[in-house]
Amino acid sequence: MEFIPGGWGRCVATIGVFDGVHLGHQELIRRAVTLAGERGLPSLLVTFDPHPAEVVRPGSHPAQLTTLRRKAELVEELGVDVFCVLPFTHELSKVPADVFVHEVLVEQLHVAAVVVGENFTFGHKAAGNVGLLTQLGHRFGFAVDGAKLITVPNATPADEITFSSTYIRACINAGDVTAAAAALGRPHRLEGIVVRGDRRGHELGFPTANLSTPRFAAVPADGVYAGRFSLLNAPGREPLMAAMSVGTNPTFSGRERRVEAFVLDVDEDFYGQRVAVDFVARLRDMERYDTTEALLEQMHRDVEQTRDLLT
Repeated sequence: MEFIPGGWGRCVATIGVFDGVHLGHQELIRRAVTLAGERGLPSLLVTFDPHPAEVVRPGSHPAQLTTLRRKAELVEELGVDVFCVLPFTHELSKVPADVFVHEVLVEQLHVAAVVVGENFTFGHKAAGNVGLLTQLGHRFGFAVDGAKLITVPNATPADEITFSSTYIRACINAGDVTAAAAALGRPHRLEGIVVRGDRRGHELGFPTANLSTPRFAAVPADGVYAGRFSLLNAPGREPLMAAMSVGTNPTFSGRERRVEAFVLDVDEDFYGQRVAVDFVARLRDMERYDTTEALLEQMHRDVEQTRDLLT
């Protein structure tokens, strides 16, 4: 498990998958960064790739809220000094909880403190928890901060919902990008490469950028959305307004599920560029129209509604 450069001193670490880097994750990360500052130590975030679920139960990989690249960007914005990715292998999944602490946290990372959520589990069959981590911390000389989880504001105790990656995936799967954004602290984002489509949008006067998204990307439910379109290879350029569709294009008997963005107020071919789309609001369900004219009328309304929402 040698993965830390020589001369590495002590640090304050936070550990987890951190998919989405949502509000709950952000609270943990800020606590770790603050504690590291108080102790005069570097802050370190440890995450895993691929998702542990895919290794332990092949075929069960959950929808991915953030790419590894995006996760690193968000973590850096929160002030973390070091972003550490542990390859999650079958061998690592078999390591007992106490061995993981001794070999990774103590011998490799030299942790002075560890910040995790109160539901944190680790080690073979997720046998380790915050209680065990605290006990091991006493033995090996590091502190443990098990932070309470953040819940949706203003909910009654009976309806209390904890901000979690699972909750956000459910929101996105239902097309509720507004609720997802409330838990993420920002709109849900998809990244991808613009690929050639069938150019039907161009023929209709609504040329779209068709995204080829990562394999496990969390794609919202079929429908039409208002959002923002960013060129990831041009970081200084302002995001552009976009009306986006997710689905199979039922009016033209489409079968392939696609993510397409009609970018407002520009006449530009984005083919081959790496882009991101941020889902701000859901406009409507995906519908089948009897005529092309009826579809065009609706598309004009979608564009105007997008403009109204985003300006």
